Amino acid sequence: MRGRVAGYAWGVGRERLTFDGWIAAVGTGSGTRVVVGHWPRSPFGPFSDVMLERADGLRTLIAPTTRTARYIAGVYHFDEVRTEPVGVRISGDTWNVTAGPLDLRFRVGRQGVLGLALRAVPRPLARRPVWAAVTDVPARLMAGVRTRGSSRPGCRQWYAAGGLWPITTARASFDGTDLGAPAPVVPPVRFGFASAPASPALVRVFSTVERTAP
Repeated sequence: MRGRVAGYAWGVGRERLTFDGWIAAVGTGSGTRVVVGHWPRSPFGPFSDVMLERADGLRTLIAPTTRTARYIAGVYHFDEVRTEPVGVRISGDTWNVTAGPLDLRFRVGRQGVLGLALRAVPRPLARRPVWAAVTDVPARLMAGVRTRGSSRPGCRQWYAAGGLWPITTARASFDGTDLGAPAPVVPPVRFGFASAPASPALVRVFSTVERTAP
């Protein structure tokens, strides 16, 4: 049996979910790297989540509901999972993110050649897994990221980017402690098969996750 409804597609014993939104990644002078997912369209409704990896390697997920936390933790790898309110406010080129003990504010600049090239790809094509396969090697060579792979056994993922903006300024604190000046996302984060670009950036992204149905 096969079918599709509201972001889901399924075959025998498998589910495919699609998420349409944004991913922002920034490093800090303290060594903490922060990855924000903002998903206006998803099978769980609109939501946002935050992934952090600290300088000592501790990986933390902050998600707004038990359902989203359980799903994300089943796809990626974390040492700590927290269910906390996550809010994203966007005003022009400025993003304000609050997630439990995390406060993050960043500003994006104008797109470069790569970002404009990504925007030029027709969205129906960009959303197809075959396009992720085509762009995987160029993405690794140009940005040091992967567009397809597997984070866990029985799970496959595809990412299609529809735009790329540099993060020009950022300020973050955790539990009231300033995390330091913005810095490259180095070393690469270890949540899944793909890291974020080393240069802090905001990416317009369409993500597909296929895994054995729980």
